Amino acid sequence: MAHHHTPPQPHPSRLTEFAGHPLVVSVTPGQPHLVAATAVSLAHATGAPTLYFAYVDSSRYTIDEFPDGTVSHASIDPDADEDWEDLAATLTTEVEVAMHGQNQAWEFRYLAGRVDRSLTHLARAVDAAAFVVATHLGHHHHIRDFVRESISVQLTHHQHRPVLVVPLEVIDWESHAPWD
Repeated sequence: MAHHHTPPQPHPSRLTEFAGHPLVVSVTPGQPHLVAATAVSLAHATGAPTLYFAYVDSSRYTIDEFPDGTVSHASIDPDADEDWEDLAATLTTEVEVAMHGQNQAWEFRYLAGRVDRSLTHLARAVDAAAFVVATHLGHHHHIRDFVRESISVQLTHHQHRPVLVVPLEVIDWESHAPWD
């Protein structure tokens, strides 16, 4: 007989208080500074000691997860060039530029694998109160594509922390949204 496992559900007892807890901020190359600015504003409002900016490389897989939220990882393709370190350096520089002049502690994490799982691991490791993510830019022809590619949707369905979504593109009321 198959055993059906129900994952722990969101509940007030599982809430991580905002006050004094870090936030996890999902980043992508070339992301507008609005995402970092929003995360800093929320961090100041909640007393978050640290912002953990994280990029998840889906072309790599996690070998080991460490208590500080870092991971060791390897390429899915054994013949792929090892350029992840260059991307990590570029992303770190982009976060440095976005955080310039901000009075907020931050760290960068380069993660691997499935985006929602990797970000959730980081949030658990650092005891984060919430996530800050950007809307997914791009034109979707089907709601299925929008949902599949949306980090915020994936996170809200696979873990219990709140997700703050930062809009990066506004669609005129007369235009069609991705789900229309």
